[in-house]
Amino acid sequence: MNANQLINMVMRLFLRKALSRGIDAGIDRFSKGKGKGGGPEQSKQQAQQARRAIRMARRAGRM
Repeated sequence: MNANQLINMVMRLFLRKALSRGIDAGIDRFSKGKGKGGGPEQSKQQAQQARRAIRMARRAGRM
């Protein structure tokens, strides 16, 4: 394994983590307080459901 492959592997790891955090932050921000009633508990559930959907889409994209 040469240095270029090693650097690319590490960069992909960090990029994937940063992208995941950014998506989670965006979902949290978008789901806070906007929409009909429900309060914070429903917002949390919607955010969790959106995260699950994104994970499933990523898995489907790998196949």
